[in-house]
Amino acid sequence: MSFSVAIVGATGNVGREMLDILAERGFPAATVTALASRRSQGTEVSFGDKTLKVQALENFDFSNTDICLMSAGGNVSKEWSPRIAAKGCVVIDNSSAWRYDADVPLVVPEVNADAVAGFNRKNIIANPNCSTAQLVVALKPLHDRARIKRVVVATYQSVSGAGKEGMDELFEQTRAVFVADPIEGKKFTKRIAFNVIPHIDVFMDDGSTKEEWKVVAETKKMLDPKIKVTCTAVRVPVFIGHSEAVNIEFEDEISADEARDILREAPGCLVIDKREDAGYITPVECAGEDATYISRIREDPTVEYGLNIWVVSDNLRKGAALNAVQIAELLVNRHLIAPKRQAA
Repeated sequence: MSFSVAIVGATGNVGREMLDILAERGFPAATVTALASRRSQGTEVSFGDKTLKVQALENFDFSNTDICLMSAGGNVSKEWSPRIAAKGCVVIDNSSAWRYDADVPLVVPEVNADAVAGFNRKNIIANPNCSTAQLVVALKPLHDRARIKRVVVATYQSVSGAGKEGMDELFEQTRAVFVADPIEGKKFTKRIAFNVIPHIDVFMDDGSTKEEWKVVAETKKMLDPKIKVTCTAVRVPVFIGHSEAVNIEFEDEISADEARDILREAPGCLVIDKREDAGYITPVECAGEDATYISRIREDPTVEYGLNIWVVSDNLRKGAALNAVQIAELLVNRHLIAPKRQAA
């Protein structure tokens, strides 16, 4: 069976990555259509060895489309996802627009694949926040073994999480530092070059940022509502790859050696953990890779059953595009959808 797939936001960082991953993984697509706003109409994007011309979202008829990978921001998704879903096309949305809707599954295939079956309530499936996706991939196998009570996480998030504008700002500011030009800031609230910013998204009444709230709410929705989660989200001058320092408190005893063995066998995880120079992973090594990398696994002696781990992943892939394609693969492999054109 071959499916008709549309990518909304195909000219953005994540949209282009979605096209690459569909081609890399040999997704059974009869047709792939690149869509964006009217101002991007006619732009060319790559899909495997083909070149696609971008069409305008406003003019496209989804009646014969099976799956829509949506990566065009929350406002666009709020307007368009229900309209697309009403045409019988399953929307897999990368924005935060639908993540907290009780009728919309929030899915990371390695964590809660069975939740995908609930897609037909609204014909929409939500992708989690990029920093949450890699976190829950690492937490799930440990939770299954020893039941997590509490998680304290500090994220170190690359500028690509803020889109092309964030990447451009880091490049321009870094260049300005070296040539002694004035440093201009548009995307970030403070200078990002050679700096870190403990502020992602808007501030909330309790002093948390919305990015931090997302990690808490999404971890509970996908993994276990009983887990206590607290987060500090930090933007760092890295182009691609989010890192996380994670402290975990368990109900049951679990050693660092046991955790290491569990994570080595866990889907989506790759353990790089040698207690020596360069025996750990950094964002540079994870860029362009699919795995969630885990290093620095060690026991926390300040609590009865505690571990510290270091988690790194390519936020454009597992944090966004790859996870969306994996959800589409779940729909196909579990025979939850059938191609419209073959069914007609």
